Parts: sequence; structure tokens; C-alpha cells
Amino acid sequence: MDTDQLIDRACPVLRDTGAAYYFTPETRARGKELGLDLFRFYFLGRGGVLGDVEAEVIISAFGYFSPTLVEKMWNSAREVMAPRDAARAHFACCAELGRSRLTGLEGLEDYCRAAGAVNDAADYVGLALYAGFRGEPLAEDLPAQAMQLTAVLREFRGSAHLLAVRASGLEAKTAHFVSRPDDGESFGWTPDETPTVGPAEREAMVAAEALTDQLVRPAYAVLDPSGAEALAGGVERIAAALAP
Repeated sequence: MDTDQLIDRACPVLRDTGAAYYFTPETRARGKELGLDLFRFYFLGRGGVLGDVEAEVIISAFGYFSPTLVEKMWNSAREVMAPRDAARAHFACCAELGRSRLTGLEGLEDYCRAAGAVNDAADYVGLALYAGFRGEPLAEDLPAQAMQLTAVLREFRGSAHLLAVRASGLEAKTAHFVSRPDDGESFGWTPDETPTVGPAEREAMVAAEALTDQLVRPAYAVLDPSGAEALAGGVERIAAALAP
């Protein structure tokens, strides 16, 4: 498996699996303990790696959400607790999901070694949200660390993709509607705010995907064939273990 094959195989699974802790019953319960509903815990917890910043910073880093929604969630949530504290509590939920679902899973040590190598090699310049996650300490036990590394690598490609979207001439909102045409409302957009999506926008999205691969490729290229298999096979096993 070469680097391009690794990216094609692993990145879609990392994208889906790295978000698995966001809306679990356990994460909801932890947010409630802290005085935050599930969605405010999501916004403050995920964005809190950037610190106690203005809503515009979170709007920039998240990209695809309605600014009105982000501002409402962020500002009301940070009245309840400090963003950095929320970030650590939220990332701890990621670790706990790993402990509860991945303990005893085959290949976690090799997976963490491979995922850690990609994370260490990644260029985080211009990728603010990923840089914030990359700076968070990882759990030492393998199940928790594996889940956290999965989430961090999700943020790596996600931040690179947002950069690529803008470089390809697409507004983030339009890119969202290209990829998820039925999810506008859940991201805070009203029907009146639905953008036009036609062949030009879809072609730009194809270009953005290719540029995203180009941006993340050097980090994944540090893995030899055995490391590539450890990463791809490992995240596939993690996804299967997390499946309902």
C-alpha cells in the first residue's frame, strides 16, 4: 500500500470515527455535570483548544456552521465555564470512549505508533484547530490514546480540507451544501441561506479534495508499508468496535 492508497483507505474512516465521542450518552452526561447541554459542550469543548477567544475565531476554525449559531452556542457556553477547561473535559470523554470500547482490541500499540508518527510529522501551520488539538496531552493507556489520536488526525485532515476549500474558491457554507445537502438546518442555516450548488461548485469541491490530499500527504508518507497497514487496519478495527 503506497501513501495515496493509505490516504484513500484511512482518511474517510478517521473522519467518521474521530467524531464518535461527540454525542454519546456519556458525553452528554458529562456536559450536564458541567452545566452544559450536549451542543454547547460540543462547541465549547471542541473549540476550547483555541482558548478564551471571540466567537469569530471559532467561526473561522469550524468553517461550516452558521456564524449566528456558533456565536450563540460559544458565547452562552463560555459564560458557564472556561473554554480551556471545557476542552480538556471534552477530550477526556474521547479517552473514556476508548477505554470503554477499545480495551483488548488487537493492534492498538502498532496503531498508536503509526498514528503518532503521522501526527508528529504533520505541518500544523495554518491549521489552527488541528494545532490546538495537537497541543493537548494524550492519555498514556493505549485504548484511550488510540481514540484520542483518531480524533486528532480527524482534525488534521479537517483543518487542511477547510484551507483547501477556501483555496479552491469555495465558501465554506457552499462546500458544506455540496457534501451534505440535507444537513443545512442542523448546521444552523435557514432555507433562505441555501447556496446555489451546480457543476462549477462540484468541480471546485473535487479540486479541494485533491488539494487536501496534497496537504496531508507528507505526514502520511513517513509510514513504511507495515506502518501504513497498522494505521489503516487499526482504524478500521476501531470503527468496527465502535459500531452500534
